[in-house]
Amino acid sequence: MSFRPDAIRGVTENRSGTIDYRLARRHLIAEYHRGRLSRRDLCDAHPELIRAAIHVGTEREELCPICEERPLVEVSYVFGDRMPAHGRCITAKAELVKIGRQIGSYACYVVEVCPNCRWNHLAKMFQLGRKNAS
Repeated sequence: MSFRPDAIRGVTENRSGTIDYRLARRHLIAEYHRGRLSRRDLCDAHPELIRAAIHVGTEREELCPICEERPLVEVSYVFGDRMPAHGRCITAKAELVKIGRQIGSYACYVVEVCPNCRWNHLAKMFQLGRKNAS
């Protein structure tokens, strides 16, 4: 079985599948609080991800589960047809809507980040784009 969104049972031609990583997140946080993982193991966000979180991310109300000092920030990246190999950081919801209307296959990854302690976790992934009408 594949873990791609289009492999999820029930996903139809409109590619409406979403993969949610809450269970993996909950497990990592529990392991940290039990002392089985160190902060050094979890807080390793790439400098470009931190920069994106600070400048274009969407702040959430939830505090970081690791440092518990600052709110988490969500950053979205899109990969797929006619995109650069490194993907594209999305700065506004309107960009996602525009990409979703394009013909092609795109995957959006939403990452939650704490700019304070550098914790990051893939929150969810979903498909965008539409199939060619012909």
